[in-house]
Amino acid sequence: MKELVQYLSELDPVLAAFYATTFTWFLTMMGASLVFFFKQMNRALLDGLLGFTGGVMVAASCFGLLLPAIDQAAEMGMKDGWEVMPATVGFALGALFLFILNKLLPHLHINFREDEKEGPKTSWHSTTLLVLAITLHNIPEGLAVGVLFGAAGGDIEMISSAVIITIGIGIQNFPEGIAVAMPLRRQGVSRGKSFWYGQLSAIVEPIAGVAGAWAVASFVPILPYALGFAAGAMIFVVVEEVIPETQRDKYRDIGVLGFIGGFLLMMVLDVVLG
Repeated sequence: MKELVQYLSELDPVLAAFYATTFTWFLTMMGASLVFFFKQMNRALLDGLLGFTGGVMVAASCFGLLLPAIDQAAEMGMKDGWEVMPATVGFALGALFLFILNKLLPHLHINFREDEKEGPKTSWHSTTLLVLAITLHNIPEGLAVGVLFGAAGGDIEMISSAVIITIGIGIQNFPEGIAVAMPLRRQGVSRGKSFWYGQLSAIVEPIAGVAGAWAVASFVPILPYALGFAAGAMIFVVVEEVIPETQRDKYRDIGVLGFIGGFLLMMVLDVVLG
């Protein structure tokens, strides 16, 4: 771990963000690759994995984004309660950004019926809409990783935080790949196409990561706002998409337990590795 952090601290922040988000995309691809070995997945297990994903995202937002955003604002001279304002403003803008994307981009959430698709009316196939839904999900994850690496500037402590967030998001990306590929396979899509669409849903993460790292590295004063923005976007996704997907059948409690497990894992990683 120390060697990895030292290596990343010596890299250009944008390049480090690219490597990190490529890793998170790779784990999505690995999850999607299970479609070559299984045609379907037990629904209880899928709900548990989706809940786990939500728990990781909420914990990452709290421990890895919002708290550092407040600390960064304090280091910039904001005091007497004002240090919370950049995180607050950024959080609101991040949630609003995802809200607008949800309204503008047609998509279909996992476990939802085709007549429940959201966004503008379209004749696009449900396969495309499902991939778009997960792509929306992955934008804030890529931003979170990119912003942290862009902000680090070689600082070992911040690089460690960025690595922890990367590991957490990578872990929860594995079941995301499964959650896209398996439903497609169950609908009759070939294994190859199911895998392709599954991994493609996360290709936006390196793009968002590089953009976030470049923006923060170029305009340092926006750092606490950018951290809050990524957190707001991730929390919006959890509340609007992930949790509802786990509450649509008789395995709701398993989804809740998965959420708690994901949150606890991320909290432990933050303490142990941080």
